[in-house]
Parts: sequence; C-alpha cells; structure tokens
Amino acid sequence: MKSASFIFDRRLYELLQEEGRTRFTIRELRDAYAKHLDGMTYRIGDLRRYVYEQMRRMLRIGWLVHDEQRRVRGQVYHLLPTPAHLQLELIDNGFENSLMSARAAEQDTAVRDVKALPLQSSANMDQQLEALHKEIRLDFLSSMGEAERFKLLLDEMPHLRDKVEGEYLEARDRSSRLLGHLRAIEKTLKTLAAPR
Repeated sequence: MKSASFIFDRRLYELLQEEGRTRFTIRELRDAYAKHLDGMTYRIGDLRRYVYEQMRRMLRIGWLVHDEQRRVRGQVYHLLPTPAHLQLELIDNGFENSLMSARAAEQDTAVRDVKALPLQSSANMDQQLEALHKEIRLDFLSSMGEAERFKLLLDEMPHLRDKVEGEYLEARDRSSRLLGHLRAIEKTLKTLAAPR
C-alpha cells in the first residue's frame, strides 16, 4: 500500500503513547487532553467533538478499533500499532487551531445571519428597524425553541448526552447572541421614539 501523509495532533499522539493507554473511551481521552489545556477557555463539548473526530479518522485508517462490546455510551476503543503505510505528520495546537477556525466561521455566520439593512432615509428607518426586529425575534424564538428541546431530550434521555450536548450548547449560544441583537434593535427603536 502506498504511503499516505496523515496529519495528527502531537498532544493526542503523546497521550496515546503513554504506558497502558491501549484501551480507552472518548471521555477518558478527552479528560487526559483537557489536563494539557491549562488557562485556556473552551467548551468541553468542543473538545469532546475534536477528540471524537480524531478518533474517527484513526478508525478509518485502521489505527483504532471498537471494542467487541458495542455501547451507546462509554464505547471502549483499542489502539492498534501505527499502520505501516502511514506517514505521520504531527502538528502542535491542533485543538486550539480547530477552535479558532470554528469560532471564525461561527462569527461569519452570525454576521451574515443578522446583517443590518442599509438605512437610506429617516422616513424608512423605522420601518426597516421594525422589519429587522421581527426577523431577529423570529430567529431568536426559533433558536430558543431548539435549545429548549435539546435540554428536554438531555433530561429525558441522558444516554444521548455525549451525542447532542454540543448541539444544545451551540443552540444556547446562538440564542444569547440573537438576544443581544434583539436588545440593541429595541433600544434603538426606543431612542428614535423618544421626543427630541
């Protein structure tokens, strides 16, 4: 088989090389990784997703296998020897870089989702602000509803936590951002309505 370059997180690689770490769960690996992120602000769901994605890549190339006993929660994985055909390229700060990329994409999306309408004249300004207010309010309510439903699902089916907690946190964060936009529009409308 021809040699394939495989870009991999150096920190994760070093954790996998530790004595006795030939069988583990995502949670165990995530917690071990988290110990190396002192002083950094991040969401545990983001770290879990990052570690899970790296493990999926390892499964695809045959560097990792599922335990014979398949589980919905706490799945055990077994580390195999590094595939001979693999040309390993270790990178530093893999999680930090993925987080920065995700945040940049998230900010771009937020800006696109809540773009200001071009304000042409004071006669149209109130109408434009009202239209923008309605649009953001609908987005906010939709996002709140999504976050509430995820919360209910997590309460009713705790075994889904590993799978949907990240989605719940994202919906909650989106709701918070939209609430900020909503308040800004409402304050602007109030200011414009106040007697001069």
